[in-house]
Amino acid sequence: MSDFRRSPHRSWRTLGGVSQEDTRYEAVRSRDGRFDGEFFFAVETTGIYCRPSCPAVTPKRHNVRFYPTAAAAQSAGFRACRRCRPDAVPGSAQWNVRADVVGRAMRLIKDGVVDREGVGGLALRLGYSTRQVQRQLTVELGAGPVALARAQRAHTARVLLQSTELPVTEIAFAAGFASVRQFNDTVRAVYAATPSELREAASRSRHTAPRNTARRRAAVSAGIPLRLAHRGPYQSTALFDVLAREALEGVEEVEGARGRRTYRRTLGLPYGTAVVAVDERTGRPASSAGHTGGWLDARLHLTDPRDLTTAVQRLRRLLDLDADPYAVDERLAADARLAPLVAARPGLRSPGAADPEEYAVRALVGRHRAADLVRRHGKTLDAPYGSLTHVFPGPDLLLGADLDGTAAALLRALAEGSLRLDPGADRDEAQAVLLSLPGMDPRTVAAIRTRALGDPDAAPVGEDVPEAWRPWRSYALRHLRTAREEHEEQAEHDVQVEREAY
Repeated sequence: MSDFRRSPHRSWRTLGGVSQEDTRYEAVRSRDGRFDGEFFFAVETTGIYCRPSCPAVTPKRHNVRFYPTAAAAQSAGFRACRRCRPDAVPGSAQWNVRADVVGRAMRLIKDGVVDREGVGGLALRLGYSTRQVQRQLTVELGAGPVALARAQRAHTARVLLQSTELPVTEIAFAAGFASVRQFNDTVRAVYAATPSELREAASRSRHTAPRNTARRRAAVSAGIPLRLAHRGPYQSTALFDVLAREALEGVEEVEGARGRRTYRRTLGLPYGTAVVAVDERTGRPASSAGHTGGWLDARLHLTDPRDLTTAVQRLRRLLDLDADPYAVDERLAADARLAPLVAARPGLRSPGAADPEEYAVRALVGRHRAADLVRRHGKTLDAPYGSLTHVFPGPDLLLGADLDGTAAALLRALAEGSLRLDPGADRDEAQAVLLSLPGMDPRTVAAIRTRALGDPDAAPVGEDVPEAWRPWRSYALRHLRTAREEHEEQAEHDVQVEREAY
C-alpha cells in the first residue's frame, strides 16, 4: 500500500496493474479507512459501491470492481451504499497535489464551475477544448465532467434533504440540477430512494418527526449542520492557533478556550453570502481504530442554498481537510530534522484560504490595513452575526483604495484577469505573474502559492529547501514554523510566570 501512497502524481490505473487491485482488495478486507476517498469498490452481485472502510461483510474478490471516483462507479450503474455513505468521504489528496489539467479540472468541478458555467466554461478556464477535457477525465477517472458534477450534485442534494427542510423543488435547483425530473431521476439512481424517502429516513434516524411546512424557513435560517470529514489524525489545535492569530476584524472571529474553540467567518459566494462556524474539537466514530479519520462539526448559514457546494469546498481548502497525512508523515519522518516534529504532531495540516484573492491582498497589506479596507470597502451583512459585519471586498471594489505600488499592481492583475488564483489556476503561471509585480518578494509569493493556491509543495524561490521534502515542502515548512511559534509562546509564558513570582 505504501507504493500507492508515495505516487500522488500517477494515474490509479498505472500503479501496478493486477497486483495493485489485489492491494486494494486487501484494504477493503481490512476495512482500511486510510483509503477512503482514494478509491471506491463496487459489488456486482448487489449493485452497490462503497468506501474501503465499509463495515459490511467483505464481498468475494471475483465480485469486486474498483473505481477511482464515485462518479465512475455511478456511471457503471452502481448505487451508493446506505451504510457507509461513500459520497461523504474526504476528497482524494491527489487533486491538491497534481498540477496537470486533470488535477486543475477536479478542483474547479468541486468548486461548482460546471454547475455555474457548464463544461464549456470549465474548458475555457483550463485553456483546453471541451473534447480534450472530456477525453482526459474519462480516460483517467472513468467519468467525464458532467458525470463528476452530477455525482457532486447528488451529494449536495442529500445533504440538503437530510439537514434542512427546504421544499424538495427548491433543493433540486439549489443542488444544481436543471429540472426537478433530472433531480428525482439522479437521486433514485444514486441512492435507490426517492428524495422524500431520503428525508424521512434521516428524520427517523434522529428520532424526530418531519416538521411541517410552516417551520421550514425557520429551520433553514438556523443554518445547515455539516460534518466535514478528514482522513487520519488531525492537529486541530495547531490549525485553530493559526486562524486565531490571523482573524480579521469584521470578517473572522475565534471564540472559546483552546481545545474547544469555534471559528466563524463570512464568505462572498457566486450567488450570495454566507457565515460559517467550525468547531475545533474533532469527532471520530466510536468504532474507528488507528486514527483512520473523523470530522469537524460545522454550521453554514447561506443567503442562497445554491452556494452550498462552493462554500463547503472553500472551507475544506481553508482547513486542509482533503490532505493525506499518512503520505505526508511517512515522507517527512524520514528526514532527521523533521522526524521529531512529525512524531510530536502527526497529521499537522497546511492551512489554505477560504478566498484566494482575499488572502493575497492580506499577505501584502497586513492584518491592520486589511481590517481598515474591510471597514471602508467591504460589503455589509444584512444583519451582524456576533462581531462579523462585513464580507471582504473583491479586487474590483479595492481598485480605488489608497494602496502602495505592489498591492495596487496585484489588484490590477486580479481585476484584469492576468493573474488567476481560482482553484483551477496554473500555479507556475500564477507564480510568474506574482514575481513580475513591482516590489513583490519571494517569501510573499511562496505564502500566496501555499495558502491561496493550496500548493502542498511550495517553497520560497531561491531558498535552500531540501528536495527530499518533495512533494510536501509546504507541510515541512509548516512543521518548522509551528515548532518555532510554540517555542516562542512557551518562552513568553515562562517569562510571565517568572515576573509574577517576584
